[in-house]
Amino acid sequence: MWLYLAVFVGLYYLLRWHRERQVVSHLRDKCVFITGCDSGFGNLLARQLDEGGLHVLAACLTEKGAEQLRRKTSDRLETVILDVTKTESVAAAAQWVKERVGDRGLWGLVNNAGIALPIAPNEWLTKQDFVTILDVNLLGLIDVTLNLLPLVRKARGRVVNVSSVLGRITLFGGGYCISKYGVEAFSDSLRRELSYFGVKVAMIEPGSFKTAIVSKDRIFQSFLEIWDRASPEVKQIYGEKFLTSYKESIEQMEQNCTRDLSLVTNCIEHALTACHPRTRYSAGWDAKLFYLPMSYMPTFLVDAIFYWSSPRPAKAL
Repeated sequence: MWLYLAVFVGLYYLLRWHRERQVVSHLRDKCVFITGCDSGFGNLLARQLDEGGLHVLAACLTEKGAEQLRRKTSDRLETVILDVTKTESVAAAAQWVKERVGDRGLWGLVNNAGIALPIAPNEWLTKQDFVTILDVNLLGLIDVTLNLLPLVRKARGRVVNVSSVLGRITLFGGGYCISKYGVEAFSDSLRRELSYFGVKVAMIEPGSFKTAIVSKDRIFQSFLEIWDRASPEVKQIYGEKFLTSYKESIEQMEQNCTRDLSLVTNCIEHALTACHPRTRYSAGWDAKLFYLPMSYMPTFLVDAIFYWSSPRPAKAL
C-alpha cells in the first residue's frame, strides 16, 4: 500500500513539475504593469522582466525612484509616477497604460506597492493609523485593479497580488496583517470571477525578507513615536521594559530576514509567464516551514506559542 502511495505522490509531483515548466509564447510582445518599483521586490522584478525581454511599465511613487530604475534598465522599460492612495493618480496611470498597450491589452498587472508601519499593539493606535496602511495595501490595490481590469481581460492576462504569509496568520497589531487578509479575500473572489474570461489571478505570500519596509531602525522609531503619544494608562500597563523586549524582538526578526529577494520575484515571474501558474506562491523557508504550517494549527496552540514568545506587558496576569 505504501509503495502505491509513494508512486502516486511521485507521479503527481512529476506531472506538476512538467506543467509548471511550460512557458507562454511570444512574451516579448506582452506588457506588464508593476506598482511600487522604487525599491524592494518591485524594483528587482522590473529589472528582471526587462532583462527577459518583456515590455515593462513600472509605476514609482517618486521621480527619484523612477530615474534610478531607468538608469539600470533598457530603453524598452517605461516609468510613470503613481500614488495608489489617490484616485486621480490611479486613473491617470490607467490612461497612460491604455495608450501604450493599445488593442493588445495588458498581459500582466502586478500589485506590489505596500507599506508596513505603524506596527504596535492595537490599543496604542488610532483609527488613522489603520487607515494609512489600508489605503495603500488594500484599497489602493483594489483601485488599481478595477481601473486596469478591462485591459487585462482584453489580453486574457494575469493579475498577481503581492500579499504576505501574514495574510494567513497574524503576528502583531496594526493595519498590516489586516490589509493582507483583505488582499487574500479580494484575490480569491477576483480569481473566481475572472476565470470565466480566461484571466488568471495569483497571490504571492512571502515570509520575512530584508526590504526597506522592515528596516529595524524605521520600525523601532515608529514604535517609539506611538509610545510617546500613548496615554498614561497604557504606559503604566505595558511599562518601559516592554520597549526593551520589543526592540530585541525586532533585532532578532531582522537577523532572520531572507536577503535574496529573487526568491519572491522568481515566483512573480512564474505567475506571469507560466502556462499553468499556481494560485498561491510561498516564498522563503520561514513561510514554507514555519508560518504556513502554523496557519493550519489549532487556534489555541498558535495563541499559546505567541503568548510565551512575545514581549509581556508589565501588568500581565
